[in-house]
Amino acid sequence: MTLSTPSMVSLMLAAALLGGCNSIGVNDTLAQPPVVTPPSQTRLYLENLPPPARKIDVALYSFPDLTGQNKPNENYADYSRAVTQGGAAFVMDALGRAGNGQWFAVVERNGLQNLLQERQLIRATRQEFDGPKAAPLPPIRFAGLILEGGILGYDANQLTGGAGARWLGIGGDVRYRRDVVTVGMRLVSVQSGEQLISITTTKTIYSLAVSASAYRFVSLNKLLEAEAGFTRNEPTQFAVRQTIDLGVYSLIMEGARKGLWTFKDKAAQQKLILEYLERDRPGLSFPEAPSADGSKPATAPDDAVAAEPAATEPKS
Repeated sequence: MTLSTPSMVSLMLAAALLGGCNSIGVNDTLAQPPVVTPPSQTRLYLENLPPPARKIDVALYSFPDLTGQNKPNENYADYSRAVTQGGAAFVMDALGRAGNGQWFAVVERNGLQNLLQERQLIRATRQEFDGPKAAPLPPIRFAGLILEGGILGYDANQLTGGAGARWLGIGGDVRYRRDVVTVGMRLVSVQSGEQLISITTTKTIYSLAVSASAYRFVSLNKLLEAEAGFTRNEPTQFAVRQTIDLGVYSLIMEGARKGLWTFKDKAAQQKLILEYLERDRPGLSFPEAPSADGSKPATAPDDAVAAEPAATEPKS
């Protein structure tokens, strides 16, 4: 089958256009390089904390999603989870960033099975090559505190609304939706099993949609139709991360307020606690109010806060 000259020209133009789209690409135009997550104000509060009098050993086994909810969708059933399933990674990151790494020594418990398997492999390899003279591994470092908790709730469409106006076919509207995520944390003493501190933090997540449109006859048999708009959805994982950061910051402040640990700088400690109470816990007093019998609030034993360092590996 032969093609006419106009058909061949059309095919050549179409091929050129397709080649140009492939070489430029819409995705390449909109693509952005990866960046380090920008810090929120809560994260800056957490990272800029003054150092403690003594570093605290803490263990985290899991930080699960306890909501059991899927992503809200009005059009079809969405079986993706409403919140991240990596809450433990966010908590461990927040603990490691507290005071630029000076507050907590986080021992590995979330991947404990992998750790034990690797240690078993090292022991087997040493015994295979060194026999009875194989040097033993040092004991695993233990923690005086266990951090428990999880993502407790995700309330979608807690508040919805909007406003709009139209006149002679020209107008616009604004719609918004508010969701709330809730995170709970508690510190438990390994020595006594007593719950020392319990904190619940919440974060509001807003979604916004703005649109404008025009639909009218500009002259006889000539119709103008135009529309524009944008939507903005706050990422849920960012909200969960900020809520966790505030939870870890609150644990530190509550522990200092109750006398479980102290800052190296006592003047800075009192100032930070007062700022924390005014900003995050209005209505609470400082220092901790005495009990009904007039006694001071109990403090945790030293070994419930920080464990002794593990023994070093013996020399061969």
